[in-house]
Amino acid sequence: MTDTATAARRPGEQALSALGLGAPALDPADASTHTFPDGGRWRTEIPSCEGPEALAVILKESSRLDVPIHRISQGSGVWMLTDAEITEMVEASAERDIELCLFTGPRGTWDIGGSVRSDSRGGGLRARGHDAVAGCIEDAVRATELGVKCLLVADEGVLWTLHRARVAGIIPADTTLKVSALIGPVNPAAYAVYEKLGADSLNVPSDLTLDHLTEIRRVSAAPMDMYIEAPDDLGGYIRMYEVAELIRRGAPLYLKFGLSKAPGIYPWGTHLRDVTLDTARERVRRGRLALDLLARHGADGDMAALGTRLPGTLNRFPAESATD
Repeated sequence: MTDTATAARRPGEQALSALGLGAPALDPADASTHTFPDGGRWRTEIPSCEGPEALAVILKESSRLDVPIHRISQGSGVWMLTDAEITEMVEASAERDIELCLFTGPRGTWDIGGSVRSDSRGGGLRARGHDAVAGCIEDAVRATELGVKCLLVADEGVLWTLHRARVAGIIPADTTLKVSALIGPVNPAAYAVYEKLGADSLNVPSDLTLDHLTEIRRVSAAPMDMYIEAPDDLGGYIRMYEVAELIRRGAPLYLKFGLSKAPGIYPWGTHLRDVTLDTARERVRRGRLALDLLARHGADGDMAALGTRLPGTLNRFPAESATD
């Protein structure tokens, strides 16, 4: 691990120090000691890419603004795309050596059950009943047969079942499983359990403190995903000025460039075409803003190589224990 993030200039540091308002020195013990397999400490992700047309916009804009992309993810679900649309997205992302991640569905918030619409929001996005789990597995098999290499999940049982499926060869062994922000763990014990259930990267809520990230990194090296700017339904947090410190504390970290003050687009369809393409374009621009901040603060080193996608060796529960 290099010391780029540790040595980075903090925002406003020189001016504030000259005025006697300098911040306390960073504690080296807070820094994550973990990296991606190639030694990189961060990767990038553009979320909410809901179809081939949105993907084309993202790829064009990323070339225009020189925004490197490691992963592109979708939120509406495999079942909201035709085979032809999935194939087009697989081929377009493969041409740029970008990992494509599609959401498995159904999910609780679209189910007929009323608990998710109660004040307690009981059940959340989790898969309600056997049939919902079966739908998620059906999506996973279909997507991987069409060449998708990363699956997004929002249920612990679905995660464990998909991990068992790749161990058993039902889906490819190199399929990566990503935990959705909608069920993201908020403490180190939960984070470690998700890793053991098969998670290859875990989206934590964007309101976790820097100390929370350090606590997690003391028990797990599993890659972390975090919205640097979160959608409004996830809080609308904007943490661009913290990017260098988020990397220092949370590496290996996916920087997710979401968008606040934007309409929800799940489940996507052509009736939402204009807003989907506009927000896709703006997410790439937000990425450029965050990368510019990293560069200005001298913290833009240690990016993982483009085209890398695997998480490295992680801790798992024995898959055969599920049949005991």
